Amino acid sequence: MSKLFYDHLITLDNLEREISKITETPEEKEEIWQIIDEMVHHRVLGCILDRLPKEHHHQFLSLFYECPYDEKILQFIEELVEDDIEDLIKKETKVFSQEILQEIFRKG
Repeated sequence: MSKLFYDHLITLDNLEREISKITETPEEKEEIWQIIDEMVHHRVLGCILDRLPKEHHHQFLSLFYECPYDEKILQFIEELVEDDIEDLIKKETKVFSQEILQEIFRKG
């Protein structure tokens, strides 16, 4: 998992505990975390792109492609989005975490 500009906004502690309980090998755990990391990434980018005016999508994606860890990207978004984007990202990842936990408990 590489560092991304929004990493400091994401907390998946409950999910991490449950995944540790259900995985049998380090490889299995790593594979699940790769999938979760990818899913979180898609959810966060979707959350941002849904609120960012379309005329700024290309610039945002260019900034992200050039330097995905640069926290100035968050400043760029905040200047263009009326909502509190940090709060929205936190809420979106919390909902995601709850959805995954529900799946784990349903199958467990």
